[in-house]
Amino acid sequence: MTRSPLAPAQFPMLPMINGVRFSAVEAGVRYKGRKDVMLAHLVEGTTVAGVFTKSSTRAAPVLDCQAKLGGDSSSAAAFIVNSGNANAFTGSNGQDATSAVTQAVAATLDLPESRVFMASTGVIGEALPHSKITAKLADLRDTLSAGKIQSAAEAIMTTDTFPKGAGATFDADQGPINIMGFAKGSGMIAPDMATMLVYIFTDAAVAQDDLQSILSDLTQDSFNAITVDSDTSTSDSLLMAATGTSGVHVSAEDPAFRKALYEVMLDLAHQVVCDGEGATKFVEINVTGAASQSEARQIGMSIANSPLVKTAIAGEDPNWGRIVMAVGKSGAHADRDKLSIHFGDILVAEKGWVSPDYTESDGAAYMKNDHLSITVEVGVGQASDTVWTCDLTHGYITINADYRS
Repeated sequence: MTRSPLAPAQFPMLPMINGVRFSAVEAGVRYKGRKDVMLAHLVEGTTVAGVFTKSSTRAAPVLDCQAKLGGDSSSAAAFIVNSGNANAFTGSNGQDATSAVTQAVAATLDLPESRVFMASTGVIGEALPHSKITAKLADLRDTLSAGKIQSAAEAIMTTDTFPKGAGATFDADQGPINIMGFAKGSGMIAPDMATMLVYIFTDAAVAQDDLQSILSDLTQDSFNAITVDSDTSTSDSLLMAATGTSGVHVSAEDPAFRKALYEVMLDLAHQVVCDGEGATKFVEINVTGAASQSEARQIGMSIANSPLVKTAIAGEDPNWGRIVMAVGKSGAHADRDKLSIHFGDILVAEKGWVSPDYTESDGAAYMKNDHLSITVEVGVGQASDTVWTCDLTHGYITINADYRS
């Protein structure tokens, strides 16, 4: 698959987290000649938090992970992930397959099944050939290494065109803390939680309830603030592990830790948008002057998910009337006669009408950029919000029309 034109030049150099080792193999779950199963092994005492899709048709591995969060963290733990098959909407076979894999991982690594967290991503409605995964567990165990982060990130990809990674290191009062993570996601991306899988690791010592609180809070303005196509997956899972190996303790309110973690999460979220299926433009949408933050989000997502807006951006057409339309259809409060629109620094419309200084040539020139910023002032309050999306091209149709063939 052709690499996204918005992709970074290369996978970043990420800090290795003491207490985490990775491996990846070709199991042939669906794909041939590519890694499709990832294992992460976590040391004793690691706390695990998670955020998951709110879909009413969520997959068996999602339900299994949700049930296991908050348990005893005294033993070692593991994440096992396969691509190519979502293990979703497969009846009782879904839980049977999940149990078969998690039990086998527990036996292979000598840890409780309650500490094995599974995720699957790929085609919905096909039984997971779980024996292909369990047959590779010995190989996965025997090749675990702290340095195999990129291989792990590659193994969870489906229609992604590049592996996504981000990291941060900062000095806390008690010593340095490292954070790093990787993600997959390209289509079926919309809030709750944006088919996306994310794994984040830190060597900080964080109590499970504090880790859960931090992760849930920061998800709202990172992974829940992006959209590619407005479709929420059955399989979205974000898991974060804190190994505690640095000996530096962090609370739920620690500002430096929250800032560093948010930067990692937002970086990964932006990379998901940059790899949107068929995407050629990365678009930031800022909504100001809204009645509340939730209404600002409502308006932002109405613009970001509008096929008319997204196709205009793809065609580099500065059709600001479509943005007016998207604001109006959102259902949120807006004052037509106070509405203003900016493309970058260009004032396009103000006071409910096109700006007298705006020219179509200026707008068209701006739309040729591959990173765009659209700001809309709706004139009814003081609240604001920002969301991120991409354009909608014929490439999206091509990818999804051929996805199962």
